[in-house]
Amino acid sequence: MSQNYTIFLDLDGTLVDTAPDLMMAHNHVMKKFGYQSKTTEEIRNLVGKGAGVLIGRSIWGSAKKEFSKITDQKIKDEMVKEFIDYYGKNIIVESKLLNGVLDFLKWSKKNNISLAVCTNKQEHLAIDLLKKIDVYNYFDYVAGSNTFDYCKPDPRHITNIVDILQGNIKKSLMIGDSEVDSMAARSADIPFILVEDGYTDKNINQIPHEHLIKDFVGIEKIVLNYLNDNT
Repeated sequence: MSQNYTIFLDLDGTLVDTAPDLMMAHNHVMKKFGYQSKTTEEIRNLVGKGAGVLIGRSIWGSAKKEFSKITDQKIKDEMVKEFIDYYGKNIIVESKLLNGVLDFLKWSKKNNISLAVCTNKQEHLAIDLLKKIDVYNYFDYVAGSNTFDYCKPDPRHITNIVDILQGNIKKSLMIGDSEVDSMAARSADIPFILVEDGYTDKNINQIPHEHLIKDFVGIEKIVLNYLNDNT
């Protein structure tokens, strides 16, 4: 499946504002295991590296006890499983596409651009979310944290998808909202477009990027520059 160009997109905070539903799942787990709940805005700063890291960083911030130092592996596993189970059943209660995303997806397909999701959300959750929000069919490939033996910021999370799609890494770019996305793009040596106000505790000047966008409205103009450079 040879494509004109490949665009990799993060999911949480980039394509979809999932923070409200992640917050509900997070707070469900925290209350069940005796930790403090958090607001939606606080959750936005913790998302990006998967459920286990989300819970661990939250515990560190609210209870001053690192997730990695909970000695009972069973408890750790139970917390992550509880989060994933609850979230999976409530994945699209309040989540919504970022402004301009649907128009951009339609435009990309009209221009023979291959679209791939590259997320640290588990693959089955990513696919379920994309299907329920009705954009799954726009994507040629969806890679989650457990699709390969590695995930972002490892560049192989990107380069392996390029190989699968029979694409060209020199005709690729990444769109994301955090330093994890930026690091993966940098390591894969592809341009990075940063979505402002993402799911990260970093400032935009701490996240290397070629372009900064508020949402997906008008992003076609940026992408066209790369398409024209590769014609």
